[in-house]
Amino acid sequence: MPGARAPERRRGHSPRLSFEETAMHDHRKLGRELDLFGSDPLIGAGLPYWLPAGAAVRHALEQYVHDVERRAGYQHVHSPVLAKRELYELSGHWSHYRDDMFPPMSVGGEEFVLRPSLCPHHALIYKSRGRSYRELPLRLAELGGMYRSEASGVLGGLTRVRAIQLNDAHIFCDVDDAAAEAADALAMIRDAYAAMGIEPARVRLSLPGAGGKYAGAPPLWSRAAALLREALSLSGLSYEAEEGEAAFYGPKIDVQIVDSAGRESTLSTVQIDFHQPERFGLEYVGADGERHRPVMVHRSVIGSLERALAQLIEVHGGAFPPWLAPVQVVLVPIGEEQSVAARSVLSRCLDAGLRVEVAWADQGSVGARIHAAGPVPYVAVIGAREAGADAVALRLRDGRRLDPLPVGEVVGRIAERVSSRALDLW
Repeated sequence: MPGARAPERRRGHSPRLSFEETAMHDHRKLGRELDLFGSDPLIGAGLPYWLPAGAAVRHALEQYVHDVERRAGYQHVHSPVLAKRELYELSGHWSHYRDDMFPPMSVGGEEFVLRPSLCPHHALIYKSRGRSYRELPLRLAELGGMYRSEASGVLGGLTRVRAIQLNDAHIFCDVDDAAAEAADALAMIRDAYAAMGIEPARVRLSLPGAGGKYAGAPPLWSRAAALLREALSLSGLSYEAEEGEAAFYGPKIDVQIVDSAGRESTLSTVQIDFHQPERFGLEYVGADGERHRPVMVHRSVIGSLERALAQLIEVHGGAFPPWLAPVQVVLVPIGEEQSVAARSVLSRCLDAGLRVEVAWADQGSVGARIHAAGPVPYVAVIGAREAGADAVALRLRDGRRLDPLPVGEVVGRIAERVSSRALDLW
């Protein structure tokens, strides 16, 4: 992981921000000010909706995840957000996780439940036909909805919600490949954090604690933990082992983040699971012609879109990296005479795949329109000289002002910044 935070940002310690700075970086406050998301009592607590600007950031994250997963050999699937209660009895969620699930719905004499996780569905997809060792590792990914019956008192903004869009995946592999697959997932997490411009507070190896809330045989838990330690070693990561933080079906690696108020939470996870393959009777035919049981590696690169966006808002103060910015370019024609030139630049930006808006002359003075652009990375001013030369005068969010440059050069360079998911503006 890039650059672990200083110790004062770890759990139990608040980051060194003043009260005013903490309030300024609160994603709930910034989310309202930047029109990113909202809520309504008629929809319900813990069920935020996404406004166009927030939806644009969310879509950019979705595209990023889909692209990196595809390049890493994942196959994307879609599965329903509910299933029969029997599915979760089989997976173990009903006996170990029922308090966090919504009550069953009775339909036609059967009970259906909103899913609390995607792994049971993916286990059934794996089991939908016979599998050979030649198909393994089989990497199934989905950006899917799941639901948690969170208590009203713990809900807050985007960090604790009841409807979650999770960047989830499950890798079905031979036990000899499990550590390497987990290490590859950790590398994907590292790269995603670098692209988003965020840093983890720490990496935690979450192990079982005392009590009977865990499923499966202790020897398999020990084996899973050893494989995760091997993955951490392969990745060169330092970590802190903590008991009592494991999932009910297996130990996990948690990548921890800290918000502006110093609260720690988990964003990304990698887990090794022997329990559910056993419960679902998952098999593959090996090179020896015999049937073998696969291991299930659970991994989430950016966690839930809700919590990822909350962290992005707070880390960047709403001034997102160019590839994530809701609006990447604002065009400011100085007068009505430059409207034709502005429309031409608008078209070229759109053709390059940029999110662009025009602040037309009738919307106020040039200064007011530039100020209204807020944290947009690029403001392109078009006066008479620029219009005549097919150029724009670019103002960067960091305060730099560039001499007029050809439109093609400006659009191409911004598009390159966006497509490479660079953090710097120019």
